[in-house]
Amino acid sequence: MARGTHDPLHRHVPDNQQRLADGQRITWVSVGVNLVLTVMQMVVGFLAHSQSLMADAMHTFADIISDGFVLYANRKGAEAADDAHPYGHGRYETAASLVLGLLLVGTGVGILVSAAGRLSNLDSLPPVGVAALWAALLTLIAKEGLFRYMLITAERLRSPMLVANAWHARADALSSLVVAAGIGGALLGFNFADGVAAIVVGAMIVRAGLRFAWDAMSELIDTGLSAEEVTAIRQTVTATPGVLGLHEMRTRYMAHQVLVDAHVQVDPHISVSEGHWIAETARKSVLEKHPEVLDVLVHIDAENDVLGNASLKLPARSMLLRHLRSLLQCEPPNFEQTTLHYLGPRAEADVFFPTAFLEAHQLTVTVLRQRLADVLPNDALFSEVRVHQA
Repeated sequence: MARGTHDPLHRHVPDNQQRLADGQRITWVSVGVNLVLTVMQMVVGFLAHSQSLMADAMHTFADIISDGFVLYANRKGAEAADDAHPYGHGRYETAASLVLGLLLVGTGVGILVSAAGRLSNLDSLPPVGVAALWAALLTLIAKEGLFRYMLITAERLRSPMLVANAWHARADALSSLVVAAGIGGALLGFNFADGVAAIVVGAMIVRAGLRFAWDAMSELIDTGLSAEEVTAIRQTVTATPGVLGLHEMRTRYMAHQVLVDAHVQVDPHISVSEGHWIAETARKSVLEKHPEVLDVLVHIDAENDVLGNASLKLPARSMLLRHLRSLLQCEPPNFEQTTLHYLGPRAEADVFFPTAFLEAHQLTVTVLRQRLADVLPNDALFSEVRVHQA
């Protein structure tokens, strides 16, 4: 199933332990059903001389192998984050989905090659027995029921791997329908029908495998969310009090969940702690309103740095303060408490002078402001310096 075509955004996401238990349960059910069907198809297909039923048996056997991958990946994916995997182990599910897809492709190609070989020797093939038709119909019913059962649970768990495994079962059901049609044609005297059905089944398996492998590869190369999903998250971030703009946001899948990076613009004159509060508030809002999101990294910007980050060319605080002393022609007490604002190619500053200091040095705020007014228009480092009397 392609990204963005299944579950709505705001469905509840179960915790890892619940996902593990439910995922293991439906997969073991799949193993049991497929094991019984494989034995039946192999025995009946051999005795009834049905190439397509034997091909479908190989398809079913591939399901058992793929279920083994799912069981392992589902258990590993539920493990908590650690030092080596700080974002958790969700990508195990992605890797398993890729393996499932490649396994399907290999199985389908093998069936195509075998069917093509048998079609070239139709005259030497024995007639197909009627038991093959009943076996195909029974397989069709069993796999369609298995698909519906697995898909309901997989979508509730929001697991791409389990969804892929469910649709694998649907591909099996469709292939069984083709097999039944091919066997029916062979029983009516069209000897080639069984072989043609095997070829159709092989092509369906290859197509399903390529689709699942492509979805897994899209996640592994960090494909982002759909435009609609991105817009919904952007609206949540920009609605946060204190957010003036959102000029860059990146998203990527981590198995059944999503990671988000956002650059948020705030008032450049607020404190660091207020900027942090805005960032954490935005992060909390996204996690609450978008349960598919695993984590959000909010980067606070004082300006839209997408247009250029000229402030990086400014010197460090110590050099700016040294230059500010020369502009003021004095050194106020507690000068390290001066607030600097790195905005654009030139900085701004707020300097606080205690009344006692001004009186002791026979200075006034007006005098200091006049000194700055005389030099700031041509200054290379400061665009504005605000003087305050504390």
